Amino acid sequence: MDQIRIIKTVHRFIRNVITTSKYTYSFIFVIPFLFLPILIQKVVITLASSPDVYNVLSEDKILEVEKQLRLEISKLNIKLDGKIPKSNYLIINTSENDFSLYKGKKLIHKDKCSTGSYTLLKNGDQQEWMFKTPKGEFKILSKTTSPIWKKPDWAFIEVGLPVPSKNHWSRFEYGVLGDYALNLGQGYLIHGTLYQRFLGLPVTHGCVRLSDANLKLVYTSLNQGSKVYIY
Repeated sequence: MDQIRIIKTVHRFIRNVITTSKYTYSFIFVIPFLFLPILIQKVVITLASSPDVYNVLSEDKILEVEKQLRLEISKLNIKLDGKIPKSNYLIINTSENDFSLYKGKKLIHKDKCSTGSYTLLKNGDQQEWMFKTPKGEFKILSKTTSPIWKKPDWAFIEVGLPVPSKNHWSRFEYGVLGDYALNLGQGYLIHGTLYQRFLGLPVTHGCVRLSDANLKLVYTSLNQGSKVYIY
C-alpha cells in the first residue's frame, strides 16, 4: 500500500507542477518531468508483478490503479505537448554546460557550451558582480553578425585598469565574440569565443559561449523571437 501511495503522491506532484500557474510561465520547469510518466508506468508494472503487493491489494485493485495512472499520464502528455514550441528553440543546461537545439520534440543537435563561472568580483565596498548565467525562459531579441563587444565597467576592474568614460574607444573590442551574437537581453549574449578549449566549463561572465561551428548552426536555426530555455 505504501508503494502505491508513493506513486500517487509523485503523480499528483507532477500534475501540480504542470497545471499550477506559479510554474506554467516557464517551460523550463517542465523539462525534468518529460520522462517521469514513463518511469511511473514502469514502476506500476513492476509493482503489479510483485508478490508483496499481492499480499495487500487484489489484482483488480492494482489494475484499477494502473488504469487511472495511465489515463492521467495521457492527460499530462497532452499538456506537455502544448508547452513545447513547434519551431526551433534552444535549451541550455548550466550544470552540465551543454546545449540542445530542438525543433518541436526532435533533437537537432547537442554539444558543449560554456556558461557563468559564479565568480564574485568586488570593487572595494562600492560595487560587486556575480558572474552567473540567468535561468528561465528567454527569447532572441536580436541577431548580429561580426559583433563588437562594448566592455562594461567590470571588464576594466577585473584586470586592474581604471574605468574609462562610457563611450571611450578602449571600451570597444573587435573579434572576441566570434562571427555571430544572439541577444537575450540585459547584457547577456550567445556568442563565440577565442578560448574554445574551455568549452564545457563554467568560465564566462554570464554569457553563453559556443564553438564556431555550433554558433553558426544556432544563429541560422533561431530567429528573432525564438525561445531559449536556461536551467
